[in-house]
Amino acid sequence: MKTQMKMYVSCALFALLMNLIGLIIAGCGSMPMSRDAATVGQSTARHTETASPVIRFPLGAIDPTGKGGGLLSVSRPGEELWVIAKPVVINEDRNNATTPGTGALVIEQPRDPLHPDGEKITVPIPLKHTNVKAKIQAYIATVDVTQQFQNPYDSKIEAVYVFPLPENAAINEFVMTIGERKIRGIIREREEAEQIYLAARSQGHNAALMTQERPNIFTQKVANIEPGKQIDIQIRYFHTLAYADGWYEFHFPMVVGPRYNPAATAAGTGIGAVGRNKSGLSGQTTEVAYLRPTERSGHDISLSVDLDAGVQVEEMLCNSHQITRSNNNGRSQVAIAAQDTIPNKDFVLRYRVAGDTIKSNLLVHRDSRGGFFTLMLYPPRDLRHLPRRPMEMVFVLDCSGSMSGYPIEQSKRAIRHALQNMNGQDTFQIINFSNSATQLGDRPLAVNEANVRRAMAYVDALQGEGGTEMITGIKAAFDFPQSEGRQRVVTFLTDGYIGNEAEILGEMHKRMGPARVFSFGIGSSVNRYLMESMARVGRGAVAYIGPNDSGPEIMDHFFQRISKPALTDIELDLGSMKTRDVFPRRVPDLFVGRPVLLVGRFEGEPPGQIEVRGMAGNERVAMKVNVQAMQHDASATVNGQAIGGIPAVWARMQIQSLSDQMTHTQDHQGELAGVIKQVAIDYSLMSAYTAFVAVDSSRRTEGAVGTTVPVPVPVPAGVKYETTVQE
Repeated sequence: MKTQMKMYVSCALFALLMNLIGLIIAGCGSMPMSRDAATVGQSTARHTETASPVIRFPLGAIDPTGKGGGLLSVSRPGEELWVIAKPVVINEDRNNATTPGTGALVIEQPRDPLHPDGEKITVPIPLKHTNVKAKIQAYIATVDVTQQFQNPYDSKIEAVYVFPLPENAAINEFVMTIGERKIRGIIREREEAEQIYLAARSQGHNAALMTQERPNIFTQKVANIEPGKQIDIQIRYFHTLAYADGWYEFHFPMVVGPRYNPAATAAGTGIGAVGRNKSGLSGQTTEVAYLRPTERSGHDISLSVDLDAGVQVEEMLCNSHQITRSNNNGRSQVAIAAQDTIPNKDFVLRYRVAGDTIKSNLLVHRDSRGGFFTLMLYPPRDLRHLPRRPMEMVFVLDCSGSMSGYPIEQSKRAIRHALQNMNGQDTFQIINFSNSATQLGDRPLAVNEANVRRAMAYVDALQGEGGTEMITGIKAAFDFPQSEGRQRVVTFLTDGYIGNEAEILGEMHKRMGPARVFSFGIGSSVNRYLMESMARVGRGAVAYIGPNDSGPEIMDHFFQRISKPALTDIELDLGSMKTRDVFPRRVPDLFVGRPVLLVGRFEGEPPGQIEVRGMAGNERVAMKVNVQAMQHDASATVNGQAIGGIPAVWARMQIQSLSDQMTHTQDHQGELAGVIKQVAIDYSLMSAYTAFVAVDSSRRTEGAVGTTVPVPVPVPAGVKYETTVQE
C-alpha cells in the first residue's frame, strides 16, 4: 500500500531550522577535501537549482579549515546552509522492494536449489560491500568501517540498514562520501538529527543518518541515492579488547540475530524480525529484514586486522573464519580469506602473547581537559591458593526456537560436562525456558550419582522450540530459597535473541540478591550486549561458545574460575595518582583468569605499583600489583582535545554505567538521560539520545523522494529461518 505525504517548508519549519545549528554541509562542486575536513557551501553561484527559493543562514558547528575536523562554537564568514523551500511529494512502498524502477540489477537465486533451472528469486542489493580495517595497540582497537551503498534501480531510493557493532564501541566519527566529496557528520540530539535528515531528504539532498537502537544495534539511513550512483558511509570507533584465561579477543559482529519480542513489548521499543518485503509485520519501529534460506544478496565483507601487541604473539586462533596471516616488523596482519566473505557470523580473533606473567596495564592520555586513564587489572596469582566455598549451581537453558539445532546441542554438551565436574559439597538445579519455564526439581539437588544421572536424562530430552520468554527463566532462577552456607552461581546459556533487554536486566537487579551470574553466549552471532550486561549486573563473567568451539573446554575454564574465590569489595590505592570519575562506579569482582577494566580521570603522575585490597572468601587480603604506565595518543583531536582513544573509551563507559542504572532506577525527570546526552555530545559519541547526521546541500537530486528499500540480511549461521522470522 503506497503512502503519500506532502511536506512543506513552512514558516514554522523555517523557524525550527533557524535554531538547528551545526549541520555538516558538503563542499561546492568538485572542491577536494581530506578525510579530516568538513565541507561548506559558500557560493550561491554554484547552486544549480534556480526554480525554488533558497533559505540561507549561518552555521555554528563547522570547522572549514579541515585542521581539527570537528566542532566549533561559533560560525565563520561565508558558512551557509541552503534549504530549498519547495513542496515535495513522498511516495513510499515499503513492501515492494522492486518498485524503484524496471531493469534493476539484482542477484537471482533458484527457489529450489535442487532445480537450478526452475523458478528464480530476485534479491535487491542496495548495500554492495562492507570494508573493515582494525588497528590494535595494547588492548585498545581503532576500527574503521566503510559501508558502500549503491542504487541498482532506475529511480531514487532511500537505503535503510540495521546492523551491529560491538556493544562497547565508542563511535565518534561519521563521514559520508559522494564521489570526490566528503561530508563529515556531526553529533546532535537524536530528535534534532532526525528532523535535519527528514528536511534534507524531502528537499532532494543526499543525506545520511545513523541512530542507536541498542548499544550493539544501529540503523543507517541514506537518502536520495540516484540511479547508478554510490554513497559510502565511513564509521570509526574505539573499544577495549576482552581478555580471558591468557587470551586477548578481538570481536566484530556482522549480522543482527532475529529478536523475539514478548507480547507485552510496547510498539516501537523492540527489534522486529521479518522476511524480505514484509516490512511492518512485527509492529516494531526498528525491523531487520531477513533473506530466505534460498536467497543470497551480493553484499559481502572484507576485514583486516593490524595487530601491534608490543610483544611477540605466540599463538593465534580464529575459529569463526578462514584467515590469512603475515608478519612484518613485529606486527601481525590478519585478513578474512576470500572464500569466507558472507556476513552471516561474528568475526572472533584470539591471540596469546609471549611470557608467563602479564602485568596489569595502565594506559594514560593527557590533553587540555586533564588526564584520562584505563587500568587493566589482572588477578594476582595469590588467589589461586585460596579454597572456595561450596556452591549452589543453577543452570538456566534457553530452549526457544532460535536455539534449535546446533546451539542447543552445544549448550547441552556444556551442561553435561558441568554436571560431571561438580564438587560433592555442591548442590544444583536445572531450569529451561521458552514460552514458559520448567525445572528439574522444586529445590536444589545434592551432587550424587543418582541425581546427576537424573539430570542427564532431563537435559537429553530438551528441545529448541517456542518463544523466548526469558523473564520466566529469570524469576525461576532467583525466586526459590538459597541453599544454606552455599554461594549461588547462576549460569545462563542463551543466544540472547530478545528485544526486551532492559526489562531482563531490571528484573535481575531486583531479584538476584547475593547470587553471582555467569552468562554463556551460544551461537555464531550472539547478542553480546545482553550477555555482557547480565554478567556485569550479576557480578560474574561471560564466555562465548561458537559453532566451532568446544563447549566442555569452555565449561572447564568456567569451573577453574569459580573454583577459587573472587576478590570482592575491592579498593585501589594508586599512590600519588589522584583519580576521579572512575567507571564502573563499583569495582567488579576479580576472578581468576579474568581482569577488571577501569577507566577514569586523574591528576599527578602514574605509579609503577598499586595496592589492591579486598575480601577473598572470609579473609581480608592486600597485595601489591606492578603496573606498566604507557602514554596512549589519541588518533584525532578537536581544538587540542582528544575525540578518540582513551577519552572516548572513558566517555563510553560512563554512558554504559548510567544506562545500566536506568534499567533499575526510575528516571521520571530525565536526569540520567540528560547526563548521557550531554556526555555523548561533549565527546561526539553515539548513544540512545544522540545521532550522527550528514547533509550534502551543494546540489539537489532530481525527482521526488525515492522509495525506501530495507537492506535484507542473511539469518546468522546455524539459526533456522522458519523458527525465528515473521512472514
